[in-house]
Amino acid sequence: MQRARSLVAFVLLALSSSFASAFDPSPLQDFCVAIKDPKDGVFVNGKFCRDPMLATANDFSFSGLNIPGNTSNKVGSNVTLVNVDKIPGLNTLGISLARIDFAPYGGLNPPHTHPRATEILVVLEGTLYVGFVTSNPNRLITKVLNAGDVFVFPIGLIHFQFNIGQTNAVAISGLSSQNPGVITIANAVFGSNPPINPDVLTKAFQVDKNVVNYLQKQFWVNNH
Repeated sequence: MQRARSLVAFVLLALSSSFASAFDPSPLQDFCVAIKDPKDGVFVNGKFCRDPMLATANDFSFSGLNIPGNTSNKVGSNVTLVNVDKIPGLNTLGISLARIDFAPYGGLNPPHTHPRATEILVVLEGTLYVGFVTSNPNRLITKVLNAGDVFVFPIGLIHFQFNIGQTNAVAISGLSSQNPGVITIANAVFGSNPPINPDVLTKAFQVDKNVVNYLQKQFWVNNH
């Protein structure tokens, strides 16, 4: 019985530890305005903190999210990310925001992941087909969203948004990290620097090597 209790305690400790490290650490002070100059600063969450007495309203604000992003690229979308690099006061607070603009029918925010954040998206204008893929055995979960609809993309899972309407579409995303990161799947696999050995990709995708060579020669768009 004692051994069973010890095992249960160990499992609970392991789970609590994994939950605690799954997202940005909780701050130990009111705020920590990020600065680039280490002079008289304290290093927290990858940034130096400004003296709290010197913080101003500008450290906690950003202007311009009302301006549409340029969607005249190959994927027809543009992501305007407002993270700790845009609002220094976000440092240690564990949140960020993005505006996503989509060109009329076909505007795509390509399959990607956020390694450090769950995303919650609300559609402001237009109609989006959105979805994510679970970990193995890779179940696809999708939904068509209209203005006012909300959808959640769990942390680390591959997801996408596609404009199926005939007009521009706009969405706002909240992310559970001051710096969520993004890995666009096609860009990472076929556009890495240096390139992944074509033999690896040929085997992984079970296609002719010429197909891999062709894909690796393409210009992969970064819509951020």
